[in-house]
Parts: sequence; C-alpha cells; structure tokens
Amino acid sequence: MVHLVGSRTLRVPPDGINRENRSHLERLHRELPTAFYVADAARVLDLDLDRTRRLLGYLARRGWLSRIRRGLYVAVPLDTRRPGEWVEDPWVVAQRVFDPCYIGGWTACEHWELTEQLFRTVLVVTAKRVRDREPVLQGLPYRVTVRAANKLFGTRPVWRDQVRVQVSDPSRTMIDLLDDPTLGGGIRTVADILSEYFRSEHRNDTLLVDYGDRLGNRAVFKRLGLLLEHLGVDASELEESCLDRRSSGLVALDPSVGAKGRIVRRWGVRVNVTLGVPGGEW
Repeated sequence: MVHLVGSRTLRVPPDGINRENRSHLERLHRELPTAFYVADAARVLDLDLDRTRRLLGYLARRGWLSRIRRGLYVAVPLDTRRPGEWVEDPWVVAQRVFDPCYIGGWTACEHWELTEQLFRTVLVVTAKRVRDREPVLQGLPYRVTVRAANKLFGTRPVWRDQVRVQVSDPSRTMIDLLDDPTLGGGIRTVADILSEYFRSEHRNDTLLVDYGDRLGNRAVFKRLGLLLEHLGVDASELEESCLDRRSSGLVALDPSVGAKGRIVRRWGVRVNVTLGVPGGEW
C-alpha cells in the first residue's frame, strides 16, 4: 500500500504492524524527518512519555525506527529494502546530538577537498557538555571536541538531506588544526593539508589572521609561521603577522608527541616531529 504525505510518497511497511501504530509511524515520518527524542515524539503523537517510550522501542525492534543512542531515534525510510542496515547521514546525527556544533577537523578537510586521506571517524566541535568524547552512533565512530560557545565561529551552512549543518570553513579549519594538530591526524598530516590550502582557491591570509586572533591561542601563529617557512609558501605579510603575534616561551610543534627536538628560536617552537614535506626536513 502507498500513502501520499506532503510531496513524498511513503510505502507502508508490510504486515506485522497494526493500523494505529502504522498511523503513528506515518506521523513521525511526516513531522519529524530528522533524529528526534522521546519527548519530541510524545508531543507529535500526543501521548504520554511512558507510552511513547514503549512505542518507539517496539518500532525500533521491528526495524521501522533506528535507535541512534538512548532516547534518540530516527525514522527509517519506508521504502528501504533492508531497514536493519539503514543509517542516518552522520552529519545530520551530529547536528541533532551535539548542537550547537560544527563539523570540523579532518572531516571538514575532506569536505573542502584539502586532503585525499579518508577518515572513518566524524569530527565534531561543540559547545555542549559531553562526557563521552569518542561515542559510536549507529555503528559509526565520532570524535568530539568541546569549545566555548563564542568560539564556534568561521562556519558555513551546508544542506544534508534537507537538514542545515554547520561546517568549519577552510580558513577556520586550518586554524583549528594549528591549535590542536590531532584534529588533523597529527602535525605531519596538518603540514600536508596546510600546503594544499595555500595552493587552493580557499587561501585567505587575512582571514587566517582574523580567526587566529579570535581564537586567542598564540601558539597557532608560532606553528603557522614555522610551517610557512618550511613549506616555502610565498606569504611575507602573513609571516610578519605571525611574528608580531608570537608569545613568549616554547610550544611543541605537535603537543601530542612527547619526543624532544631542536628548538627554532625565531618561532619559539620545539620541532618534536620530523616533517617529510617540500622544503626539507627539520
């Protein structure tokens, strides 16, 4: 049987669901097209929380809903041939679970085509308090980084399955990677990504400085200045801006690595990682 809902054609599930539950399911599809919590479903279905919780559990066990995490569900498309294997777009899941947030780090690098490496883990930056920084949702791993709400700037909206999701723009992505190289998979990968950024149409030296100032971590400018020299990037004004913003003391090129290394005093950076990129090795 086929039902028309708005502009969409919904295929009613096969036998095994009664008329009342079928009506509930159609309403969830119509009014909650993205991931929803039990309270959202209770409001839409005009049911109390306990009954709604039991209903959603039943529908999830039968494969008509997908359980993202405890108390969070998404309606499986009714024309899905293998509903038990269906998963929601991971960016949409991130937006629903971690809002306010943006997609960042290596995931943003893939989006902007600044790396050819493929990362299975979805990287999310959020202002929400999160205990589990490496959750698995619908079988897919996420890495979550928490920042203050006023640090969620430099993003652009993209549409994913009719849902508006924020992703860090290319320049903000570079600043995030320089602030915490693990967000790019380590400083070696960050150097490669940064090199690609400066060769791409995304390059914006003024925006890099502005974002670095707003983030407020001067170690960003130390790492950026050193990598500009090492990569041989023609950016004299940007290099001067980095020099003007150096802080006192030493920072590690890659804080996640404990190894010792030579000190480049011009930038106040301990080069604790060997970089095999154009310009030679440190």
